[in-house]
Amino acid sequence: MPAATACLQVAVLGHLPRIFSYALPENPERLPPGVRLRVPFGQKSRIGILVGYDHCPPEITLKPIEAVLDTRPLLPESLQQLLNFGAHYYQHPLGDVWAAALPALLRQGRPLPRPAAQAYQLTRHEQTPARPGKLQEALITVLSTSSPTAETEVPARLRPVLRQALHNGWVEALTLPAPRVTVQPLPYPLNAEQRIAITQLRATQGFTCWLLDGVTGSGKTEVYFETIRPHLEAGRQVLILVPEIGLTPQLLARCQARFGKAAVAALHSAQTDTERLRIWALAAMGHIQLLIGTRSTLFVPMPQLACIVIDEEHDPSFKQHRGWHYSARDMAIQRAKLENIPVILGSATPSLESLYNVQQGRYQSLQLRQRATNAPLPGITIVALRRQYLQGGLSSDLLNACSETLAAGNQVLLFLNRRGYAPAVLCHDCGHVLHCPRCSAALTWHRHQQRLRCHHCGYESRWPEDCPECHSTALITAGQGTEQLEEVLRQRFPDTPVWRIDRDALPGREAFSAVLEQIHQNQPAILVGTQMLAKGHHFPAVTLVGIVNTDQGLFSADFRAPERLLQMVLQVAGRAGREDRPGRVLLQTHLPHHPLIQKLSEGDYQQAARLLLEERLQASLPPGTALTLMCAEAHQRAAIQAFLEAAKACAPDSLVISGPQPALLERRAGFERAELWVEAPTRQIMQKALKTWLPCCQQLPEARRVRWFVDVDPQFML
Repeated sequence: MPAATACLQVAVLGHLPRIFSYALPENPERLPPGVRLRVPFGQKSRIGILVGYDHCPPEITLKPIEAVLDTRPLLPESLQQLLNFGAHYYQHPLGDVWAAALPALLRQGRPLPRPAAQAYQLTRHEQTPARPGKLQEALITVLSTSSPTAETEVPARLRPVLRQALHNGWVEALTLPAPRVTVQPLPYPLNAEQRIAITQLRATQGFTCWLLDGVTGSGKTEVYFETIRPHLEAGRQVLILVPEIGLTPQLLARCQARFGKAAVAALHSAQTDTERLRIWALAAMGHIQLLIGTRSTLFVPMPQLACIVIDEEHDPSFKQHRGWHYSARDMAIQRAKLENIPVILGSATPSLESLYNVQQGRYQSLQLRQRATNAPLPGITIVALRRQYLQGGLSSDLLNACSETLAAGNQVLLFLNRRGYAPAVLCHDCGHVLHCPRCSAALTWHRHQQRLRCHHCGYESRWPEDCPECHSTALITAGQGTEQLEEVLRQRFPDTPVWRIDRDALPGREAFSAVLEQIHQNQPAILVGTQMLAKGHHFPAVTLVGIVNTDQGLFSADFRAPERLLQMVLQVAGRAGREDRPGRVLLQTHLPHHPLIQKLSEGDYQQAARLLLEERLQASLPPGTALTLMCAEAHQRAAIQAFLEAAKACAPDSLVISGPQPALLERRAGFERAELWVEAPTRQIMQKALKTWLPCCQQLPEARRVRWFVDVDPQFML
């Protein structure tokens, strides 16, 4: 019997369900796992990752690889293990997991950047262009210093001019040693709670997961900085993850003010592919010591990594909701475990999962109960809206409080988590609500753009001439969005700046940064915004926070909605009175006696979170049990029903399955949607069952007629 043939095992980048086999190259040198290969795939070539070796039956003809793109693995062994874990735990193809972890240019087969940090200087001033253009003049100004200018100090817009200048010879490149941080002294003395926390965090040896539970304004960031300072001074690296791109500019500025600019950088999706690859490569070479970023930054190789910090650990944005449904927070804990380093989870409103893990002894807890500036936490007052006249959703109590705050020279923050002018348009005669033709959701009216828009699929239309149901022209808006709130406030306070902060008003990071700069001038102003304002920002002049519509989170079918409401309100409330000006919070509600509203008015997250956690455990909901959603979508509802019924029928007995049931958004972008709710007593039982069940689901004939995926540990009911 012929012997089996040795072959390469390759994870082709993309959403492909299996590993592919290719012939060994003629070069006898054994390739290490983790290198990129260019391989034939169908009629085209694709980029793949070598993940191992195997033996194939001799009768199978293996295709040869086309090229080896790397001489050494892109990722160290620990990160390769992390990606393997992530693929198995979240039941996702390994090739797509690698694609999510690598910069776009590496996925396209581009070579790694040069292996040394660069600096630049003018060769001689007399060799510069006689009549330089504006960008050339700007580059000459940047390089006209007594010492070489580091690559990180050259603005991105000048880099094309720099390359041309190098080619023409009037700029020369120098190789620099790896930059090091330059630590600045503490801006203010630490209080006793902060010092105790830092002492305990610095004493950590090896892997430990710490929950730093500190009220808003308690100085968690300074605790991070003092904890990581010895690591940075010793030449090691630190990774800080934030949930959203909007939080990176402020944190980056604070990090650079404290540790210098040379070895501190941020990585996020607003950067160009070239910039992202450059920062990725510098971190991989150890030339960036402190790296700040959003979810995917977790997978950047850092050879001297000493600590991981996850700020606002409770935030659901750490969960990826498309493609590979991983939790960056949970994967960061796994990376810390693999690399045997500490990980710090910071929050003023910790997730119930983290509080449960503290109860179970898996995490260590540190608490900061007082503000770093010794300013008191703002008092929270309930404003009952029943029978009150509302102006754009604002009560007279809140409007009067705004007037008083502005007259005192302070700022007001009004929170409403709804974009647009109005969340619905309806017929005043027959009550018909205008819905998106592709989704089971009402259209939002955006008055400034004069468009009706679906916030789920992006569908847009003009304001209709009449009601599509009864043809009446009596169409009216219902409810309030931030755009309407802004209009009402400009009319009421014509001499006061009103800053609307949401994705419509500030579509880019630069626009957001410009508005934050205006706000930090601390002049009287009104800030109107969505969750972009809810966390991580420090507004010294804000002394009044108004929660315009507290009730919208009370009646969701998502079991996590009460926790989210509690976190959101207390995070927003924490923006008030953070300096020497006392703050207050007004909570508008039609349900002043609702138990959760009463807990919010007390401002005590700890007690309210404990009650919510007890309710979850009594109801056998996460974190006391393991949960997975199997979601399916198709143009025909019957096809979804048939697949989910067939999948349920072949499930192991260890799983408790509910459904099929419609998704919370039953139709999206023209697709009908439904799901199975899959429960198990523990994550270990869930993983063991999914490993045998999902391959069976893939073989079902009904699976070919739908799009389906599983979301392990879901954060939202889809």
